[in-house]
Amino acid sequence: METIESLGKYEIKRTLGRGAMGIVYEGWDPIIARRVAIKTVKLPENADDPETEEALARFRREAQAAGRLTHPNIVGVFDYGETNDLAYIVMEFVDGPPLKSLLDREERFALTDAIRVMEDLLAGLQFSHERGVVHRDIKPANVMLTSAGQVKIADFGIARIESSSMTQAGTLLGTPAYMSPEQFMGQVVDARTDIYSSGVLLYQLLTGERPFEGGLSAIMHKALNTEPPAPSQLSVTAPPAMDAVVRKAMAKRPEDRFASANAFAEAVRTALANPVPVAEPESEDEATMVAAPLPAVTAPAAPAPVREARPATAIPASAVVSRPATRSQAPMVLIAAIVLLAIVGGGGWWFLLRSPSIEKTVEVTPPPVKPAAPPVIASATPPPASQSPTAVPAQPTAPTASQPVQPPPVATNPPQPSPVSTQPPASSSQPPASSQPAVTPAEQSPPSASQPIQAPPAATTQPPPQQPAATATQPATQPPSAKPDTQQVAIAGLAALRGRIADWASSQRCALLGGNLGDGGTVDMSGFAGSQAIDTLRQGVATIVPPGQVDWRVRGVDQVFCPALNALHPFVPAFASTGGARLNLQVADGRSGLRDGEQVRLRLVMPDFASRLRVDYLVHDGTVGHLYPQIADPALQITADAPRTFTPDETVNLSHPSWTITPPYGTDMIIAIASSQPLFDRPRPSNGETADVYLRALQTALERARQRGDAIAAAAITLDALPK
Repeated sequence: METIESLGKYEIKRTLGRGAMGIVYEGWDPIIARRVAIKTVKLPENADDPETEEALARFRREAQAAGRLTHPNIVGVFDYGETNDLAYIVMEFVDGPPLKSLLDREERFALTDAIRVMEDLLAGLQFSHERGVVHRDIKPANVMLTSAGQVKIADFGIARIESSSMTQAGTLLGTPAYMSPEQFMGQVVDARTDIYSSGVLLYQLLTGERPFEGGLSAIMHKALNTEPPAPSQLSVTAPPAMDAVVRKAMAKRPEDRFASANAFAEAVRTALANPVPVAEPESEDEATMVAAPLPAVTAPAAPAPVREARPATAIPASAVVSRPATRSQAPMVLIAAIVLLAIVGGGGWWFLLRSPSIEKTVEVTPPPVKPAAPPVIASATPPPASQSPTAVPAQPTAPTASQPVQPPPVATNPPQPSPVSTQPPASSSQPPASSQPAVTPAEQSPPSASQPIQAPPAATTQPPPQQPAATATQPATQPPSAKPDTQQVAIAGLAALRGRIADWASSQRCALLGGNLGDGGTVDMSGFAGSQAIDTLRQGVATIVPPGQVDWRVRGVDQVFCPALNALHPFVPAFASTGGARLNLQVADGRSGLRDGEQVRLRLVMPDFASRLRVDYLVHDGTVGHLYPQIADPALQITADAPRTFTPDETVNLSHPSWTITPPYGTDMIIAIASSQPLFDRPRPSNGETADVYLRALQTALERARQRGDAIAAAAITLDALPK
């Protein structure tokens, strides 16, 4: 590939990253004497290529959108230009990482830090929205952090400008996990789409998890039809008052969300100041706003069909259509509950006492006609064989005087299924595992042989009482439906693709390649590789996955680091790896670059076994500094590190006044190795040596340790050594 030395008046210093459509460089503006980031995209060779033309149009729109926005929380755009084969945007250089890199390392944010990120983000969005620009792709990868921790919103590539006629209704653009319902439906979006995506981001900052996981179709179904668990249910540090803030920001209907980013930010501040919400709202309007899954809930006596179609993950189906009891309702609710328990017998006691949402299920005000049976949520486990038929309530919504008495049919017709399972839903005691897409009816696995076949809950006009009994008599060996088979085929296909990429990545030399399958079938490829091998690697993965589906975040490094990459290769997490020992290594403040005279401070989290530790600083000039363990050096006031065994999962902070950035400037690498036994039987000859000698010895020691069966985990990061 041709090396670019300049674009217009800007000097090219180095490559910062590569994407599917172009490259981002660090540049230098010699006239103003400032660092800049230069984002490039290739101009189409064929003017009739609609895909490339659309990508170029989005690129120009990014320059137009961000160029009109000058705000401390938005990455500034300084210039736009084109050459014979490239278009480029000159932007503000941000000296910190994207928020995604911290979340990918499973960094947990303190509550105050999460709120600070949200306040900066919402301030930038408010400024953008006031000027008619909707970002439409708010996600961690587009939220940059400076070295001082300030948020900068980046990448307005799919932004919609109010005066523009581009990207109107019917176009699906965005990142699925953060897309609003109206984006999934291809509707015209406005500022409230950014409010929704920011709500998803707040959820992730509070809990460490995204509210909806899975492939494109699974995320779309959940975003349109289900509610995620409240943040306070997943994290003890998430204030309960923040649950209502997240729920309002992520409301299904745009009109039910915060009217502006400022209103969202004010609600976040209020929740932080009052972390425990008011125990009981006094009015029905307040009860609807705080407790209902959607703010559109009206009277509980008439169940809304929309509620029937999407039961929440941890709430019985009947709870979705009613409000929690207020103080004035509590006596009547208690009386009704006692009557209901007396009718349904001992099994009903067990069911209601186990229900996590009893205040939502005991409203029994009788309608003038017999109510239809509520939708069924299948139990995660079949009821015990010894369970008495009388333990299954025939009708959880209590009978009225105009209805026939229900207990006799239950006693005389044991095969009749219960309208509501006597086993609480699996999600009532624990959230579903991410690998189990059994959150919504559309994704449930086929019924087991011990479960009755239930009528689908989506019907708004429910069948007469005899119909469930008829379906219960269907053979237990009924074959599963076609949809679960299709899902199983899709899952198997993804597993095969994941395996092919993992096999390919593990066979590459001079590379540490990680990542996973991303949203919508994309491939997130990260890690390090020798700069001369980058093009070959991109061509290699393109033989497995089309280039447009690869989010390429593999950083090219100097070839001098190849021996280190090859030595560590067997001991770092492979592509799509979820198990095995892991060693976490990072610069203590999360920075990717340090300037002359600044101190190197490292933070490590040890793997899940007792281990010894080695940490080395590899300089791009071919020398190595041993950061840990060090031998005594009186000239630098260094005392020898005593041998020590670190405990599993221990957090280790390493620093020394002598660990400062000095010339030569450039991109260096830090490697760390944890091993259950010492790698070397004696200290290294000094705290610094040449890379070729040390790395040969290290590779020999690692191979010997592997043959002994030692547990080993390794990690590597790059660090930019910069002039003042």
